[in-house]
Amino acid sequence: MKFSSPLIHGTLVKRYKRFLADVTLDSGEVVVAHCTNSGSMKSCLENGAEVYLSPAADPNRKTRFTWEMIKIDGSWVGINTANPNQFGYEALVNNLIPGLQGYTEVKREVTFDDSRFDLYARNASEACFVEVKNVSLKDGNLAMFPDAVTTRGQKHLETLVKAKQQGYRAAMLYIIQRTDVEAFAPAAHIDPQYARKLKEAIAQGVEVFPLMVAVSPTEIKAVKLLEMKL
Repeated sequence: MKFSSPLIHGTLVKRYKRFLADVTLDSGEVVVAHCTNSGSMKSCLENGAEVYLSPAADPNRKTRFTWEMIKIDGSWVGINTANPNQFGYEALVNNLIPGLQGYTEVKREVTFDDSRFDLYARNASEACFVEVKNVSLKDGNLAMFPDAVTTRGQKHLETLVKAKQQGYRAAMLYIIQRTDVEAFAPAAHIDPQYARKLKEAIAQGVEVFPLMVAVSPTEIKAVKLLEMKL
């Protein structure tokens, strides 16, 4: 996935009100950027760190920029929660995810039961619902999700189980937007209910794909699937 326009380099001053961040551009101008990540951003928030912003496509938007990534310990960490959905769609279309290949049709934002899943893929032999989650939290050598309690995420797991019970293939696709980790695990210390429901979903046949991606100022590329530790 390539960024549609050149990103703008700066330095993080601070994040505040969850959805806003002050950034000093290389020109010295201080701008307000939109932060799409509503979580705690634990382990990927450091005042004074390098960041990249994308310019807003809508000239009438209140914030002129969107915060895309931050450099932590020498490597880029993607924090824009909208990018994993786009990347996941492109990855399925282009057969980039081992185990989720061979689909002839891929749709975005498809409703099932009382939930809406990020992706729906099918071919002549099967149909699959895929829910995509952004992962930026790091704890030791583990990438972890979530970084804050997510009742919405818990509901998605429950509905994936329902889809599986009704004959669909059901999958969780965790897009890990950092390369300084070795495995993936649910963050039971942050949201024990989510961790429990994930284990239950796996036992019911829901598949899990923890995909590490490399984030750079020009593009996001698939690296590899990580081992999952429950």
